[in-house]
Amino acid sequence: MESIDLLVLRQLNAWRQASQHAVLVTVLQTWGSSPRPVGAMMAIREDGRVVGSVSGGCIEDDLIRQFSQTGALAAQALQLPQRRQYGVSAEEAHRFGLPCGGTIELLLEYNPKASQLRQLLDQLDQGMLMTRSLHLTTGTVRLQQSIQSEALYFDDEWLHVGFGPRFRMLLIGAGQLSEYLATMALFNGFEVTVCDPRHQYHQGWAVDKVQLVTGMPDDEVVTFGPDPRSCIIALTHDPKLDDLALLEALASPAFYVGAIGSRKNHALRRARMIEHLEQTEQSLAKLKGPIGIYIGSKTPAEIAVSIMAEVIAYKNKVVLPSQLNVQLAKDHADRVYEWEQT
Repeated sequence: MESIDLLVLRQLNAWRQASQHAVLVTVLQTWGSSPRPVGAMMAIREDGRVVGSVSGGCIEDDLIRQFSQTGALAAQALQLPQRRQYGVSAEEAHRFGLPCGGTIELLLEYNPKASQLRQLLDQLDQGMLMTRSLHLTTGTVRLQQSIQSEALYFDDEWLHVGFGPRFRMLLIGAGQLSEYLATMALFNGFEVTVCDPRHQYHQGWAVDKVQLVTGMPDDEVVTFGPDPRSCIIALTHDPKLDDLALLEALASPAFYVGAIGSRKNHALRRARMIEHLEQTEQSLAKLKGPIGIYIGSKTPAEIAVSIMAEVIAYKNKVVLPSQLNVQLAKDHADRVYEWEQT
């Protein structure tokens, strides 16, 4: 499953390529609490069909009512972009389901050019990071390749929105935990590759839309070509498979590199890589372990939830509180237990 942004762009492009009228709606600014973040998008076709969302549902319903009226979008075919606010008053905020009197400002862009949508999608499909800039006064659209992911930026004249190819995940090991984690990554919009050279694991692999590669993990990491939208996670517990793959991953720009294992195993892994693979504490600073957030997980499914939550936090550049760090939480639990035994 692709990210919701790409799904919106692809569906909008399909409508416009078929010469159907549509409006692209983007969350421009928010004040107070809001159900969807700045940059969230939806598209509405002239018959009321919709993809994406900008709120909990009530604002979508209001927009659909307006634009699904006969000829409503056709009449605005050449109209310049418009800004629209919801929830300015407490009464309106309540009516549109905005919590705590929140306010949301939307940008409505009528009938984006099909040729520019196609160009943007083609470049994203080639793995490029792109910025789409819209001039609110004239409706002019510019597409530029970016060096790094760009957050939405609005200066009251131009709206700049960054788009990127799908986030990718490479898993080392095709065991049961990998099946759960790969499935969760797919529905969070990641493109997933699983590497395992052990033939006995190949026949049992049954997760659709996941590429299974069978070379040695360190070679497959190089072939994978990690970029800043990639994460690499070792799940085999086998140093012969994990260590060299992690070595290649740590030298890459991947935003997340981690390996499964207990606190003891993680310490042994670090010591082993320092002694035998010429690593240092500084070069291993990027290596996550024990991976995941602390939720008391025991089963493969729960461990996958824990790992996926941490990956998403790093993807979204969220600093997690120390209480969720597995190492710190378990160290604290050990100290409490020792105190209770005295």
